[in-house]
Amino acid sequence: MDKSKTPVSPRAFVIPQFTRQDYTSFFLAGALCCTISHGAMTPIDVVKTRIQIDPAYRAHSFLSGTRHIIKVEGPKGLLTGFGPTAVGYLAQGGAKFAGYEYWKKRFVEISGSQENAVRNRTAIYLGAATIAEFFADILLTPLEATRIRLVSQRGYATGLVSGFTRLAREGGVRELYAGFLPILCKQIPYAIGQFTVNEFCHEIIFRNITEETRYTIYNSPTLKFSIQLGCGIIAGFAAAILSHPADTLLSQINKGHGPTGSMAYRLITLGREAGLRGLFAGLGPRMIMTAGLVSSQFLMYGAIKDALGAPAGLEIHKQSKA
Repeated sequence: MDKSKTPVSPRAFVIPQFTRQDYTSFFLAGALCCTISHGAMTPIDVVKTRIQIDPAYRAHSFLSGTRHIIKVEGPKGLLTGFGPTAVGYLAQGGAKFAGYEYWKKRFVEISGSQENAVRNRTAIYLGAATIAEFFADILLTPLEATRIRLVSQRGYATGLVSGFTRLAREGGVRELYAGFLPILCKQIPYAIGQFTVNEFCHEIIFRNITEETRYTIYNSPTLKFSIQLGCGIIAGFAAAILSHPADTLLSQINKGHGPTGSMAYRLITLGREAGLRGLFAGLGPRMIMTAGLVSSQFLMYGAIKDALGAPAGLEIHKQSKA
């Protein structure tokens, strides 16, 4: 038989021993893919944030809101907050992707065997995504607060440095981290949707194809790209839906809305005032933005890792329907 046409078997289950250089590559790939994708999505995020928190934009759709911003502020208005977005997600993206690779491997090691790891893969995905995102958000929160203040309060500052400096000077650490709890409520569900749904989308595909088809995919960049893109888009939709209510509340908190009191009390009060419809205001634009973000991030993350010579991540997919 022609060996070039022999289907390949699924890769053997091996726990890789990642080096410090490997994690550095994971961090760099995650940082670049997130800062590039989030930076490119700044205009969509500006429109989404205005719809969420500015009463003058509540009746606008994404397209009409975009036209209104251009009319009132000019095209540069759509790039408001670009600086803190790029820098914030540079740090957050690196910590999130490298952290996910690290904690997924640690939980697999703790599980003790391949069978236990596969059986408990959902818990592993959820735990790795949650812990990685928690630490990543410590880096993101002050810059996200700066971004939202620039977008929601026109004339607040001229850019990243002046905005961050003013926020730190007037409110201190407390103001910079005022949104930490709501950003956790937003970003952790986002990360869960991004990583867990993407993992299961790939698993479903590869569990329902023949070995010959699997071989064809492994040797076709076009097919691999299509699968990664499709799985990323679905994961992006999931991430947007799961995290959107907290995203709305985060915008409100950073705008200064809501009663005084503990953060939990403020979030509950704002949620009740907004209602279900208010909590999901701006979901359409955000789903578009998030689908583009997540799918492009996975594509870029893989490409940058390959360029850096980094190893593939650990897979714990179930290999059959049984």
